[in-house]
Amino acid sequence: MANKKFHLGWFMNFVSDIWNEPFASGGSPWDGQFYVEMAKTLERACFDYIMVEDKLCVSESLGGTAEIYLKHGLAPKHDPAPLAAVMGYATSRLGIVITMSTLGYPPFLLARLSSTLDHICRGRFGWNIVTSAEDLAAQNFGLDVLPDRKIRYDQADEYMDLVNQLFDSWEPDAVVMDREKDVYADYKKVHPINFKGKFFKSRGPLNTVRSPQGHPVYVQAGGSDRGREFAAKHADSIITLADGIEGMKWYRDDIRARAKKHGRNPDDIKVLFLVICNLGATEAEARAKRETMAKSPAFVEQTLALVSAITDIDFMKYDLDKPLPKLTTNGEQGSLDKFAQWGTNKTLRQLTYESTEFESSIELIGTPDQMADQMGQIIEQVGGDGFLITTHNQRVSRNQVIEVTEGLVPALQRRGLMRTSYTYPTLRENLREF
Repeated sequence: MANKKFHLGWFMNFVSDIWNEPFASGGSPWDGQFYVEMAKTLERACFDYIMVEDKLCVSESLGGTAEIYLKHGLAPKHDPAPLAAVMGYATSRLGIVITMSTLGYPPFLLARLSSTLDHICRGRFGWNIVTSAEDLAAQNFGLDVLPDRKIRYDQADEYMDLVNQLFDSWEPDAVVMDREKDVYADYKKVHPINFKGKFFKSRGPLNTVRSPQGHPVYVQAGGSDRGREFAAKHADSIITLADGIEGMKWYRDDIRARAKKHGRNPDDIKVLFLVICNLGATEAEARAKRETMAKSPAFVEQTLALVSAITDIDFMKYDLDKPLPKLTTNGEQGSLDKFAQWGTNKTLRQLTYESTEFESSIELIGTPDQMADQMGQIIEQVGGDGFLITTHNQRVSRNQVIEVTEGLVPALQRRGLMRTSYTYPTLRENLREF
């Protein structure tokens, strides 16, 4: 049976690169050059896209202060939109996806910015749709707390309706550039939308030329039932943290079934499973590297800080050597469930130690050839569609990028599991190629 080709993305943040370890890059990537170089490297390796996560606050979720987040360089976190422009301009085929929250951007502003970036990226821009998960973020925008998750999704559905109408406010052939008649754009093909909803109101039209892709690629990470429904309705690519082969297959099958109910072709939606690649020249070396990292005091603090930020729960309140009580959150419930391993009776310390795989849908560890074989087998069992590579606690160095692009990727390409060149100019077309 022929190998099933799959897609690869990389999940990162516009934060400090690793700066205080033996193989470190410097810790001051704020001109964007470090990440521009990373994007060029991923393009040479034929990745589908690079995705920039974002937050709209300096978190204080762990311990009630910003100390841990600033100590470990989990903040500052710079605006990904200007970075998208420079990464897009420096590349020619790699998709550039950034996170923008419906909390922080009025719909018109987001649609205008997205259209502009899609032009700068020449049809390779994507928007990762989030509603934000921390009350501190809400307080930066005049609210005391975030609305309930259900209300946030109701708002997001209406938000999508509005931005889609704004993207369509210019007909595809509105720009005529008729030199004989001295007409740049036909005003009859640029339309106000006069949108009036429960949460939003906008006249339109956009004052930007229609996006090269019609609208940017939509990326979303729906974990809850409501989140999966939203993702199946809107997303071109879905990123998710599943739980092993069974969890990955269940999630993808669920999304595809929901997409059919919305009248969509399920093959148009590419589910990428978040994974960490623990690579080494030998399997023993890969395991030793991970073990050394997981036992460091810094790793424990970083892990608890990140889990606290995405769940909006202060884990410092709980004894490291006792199991967690059953918890729910208005933040990311799916991430909480994955971390807590309900029913296992593991202590918080054990959960933190085992969180070397908390950010990974399944354990990937070994040599490039071992990992390539494993990834091919996983996709065969799950059905598709690919992987979104991340790093432990979202911290990146050139070493990590090179291990993947010059070790793992060639091993995947030799097996026919990954493209060796791009076929199409736009991100949406490359995602739908297979």
